[in-house]
Amino acid sequence: MLSRRLFSLAATALVAGLTFLSAAHAGPRLDRVMDTKVLRVGTPGDYRPFAIKTDTGYAGHDIDVVERLAKELGARIEWVPTTWPNLMKDLQADKYDVAVGGITRNVARIRVAAMLPGYAPFGKVALVRAADKAKFTTLESLNQPGVRVIKNPGGTNEAFVLENLKAAQVSTHEKNAEIPALIAAGQGDVMITETYEALVYAKADPRLHAAFIDAPLTPPSKLGFLLPADDADYLRVMNFVWDQLETRGVLKQAADKWLK
Repeated sequence: MLSRRLFSLAATALVAGLTFLSAAHAGPRLDRVMDTKVLRVGTPGDYRPFAIKTDTGYAGHDIDVVERLAKELGARIEWVPTTWPNLMKDLQADKYDVAVGGITRNVARIRVAAMLPGYAPFGKVALVRAADKAKFTTLESLNQPGVRVIKNPGGTNEAFVLENLKAAQVSTHEKNAEIPALIAAGQGDVMITETYEALVYAKADPRLHAAFIDAPLTPPSKLGFLLPADDADYLRVMNFVWDQLETRGVLKQAADKWLK
């Protein structure tokens, strides 16, 4: 009887010890970030006003927010360049822990990855020359054989063009940030983008006009930070930190600075 009781006590102690060890060690991604104090952040860096590559690094709404997020984790950022066509491939290849830069939240992405809560509601709009603003007032007016549409590969803007502007003359330009200047110079007629990017370029260059701002071409969507879905503890902590940033007014400060 005594030996049975001793065995029971030993088993209880073993379970308690294993529970403590399990609690002390989170998932592998979270442990790696916290132990190395490095958060690897991927971004195409070509989408104003969310993330744009500069001579000294990166700037934009998402850059400000992810820097504060990393600070809350006690980590420094290691920037990892990527492209829109490779955004998901690089995430799944474990090249970074979070991707930022104006990434649309949608089922296709959340099906295979995770995303933090949405921000910056937007719709698809068109960036056109100011001289042509009376010409482009409907989706049908964009979808004409004589209309030259320039798209950037790999994102939801390209998907919209391929689905909705099949009659137009569509060409691809690899560098998203260069397309507005091509439209302004008359080398193309239309760039499909989102509300905020169109407004930034139209405000910066009087030759450009942001069309469909008041009545976007698509239902509203939101942007979000993209994360791998391989570590529940990491996702739990990242969502907690995001909530902290919202509570402390960091998200509002970034929106007021970049999105007004």
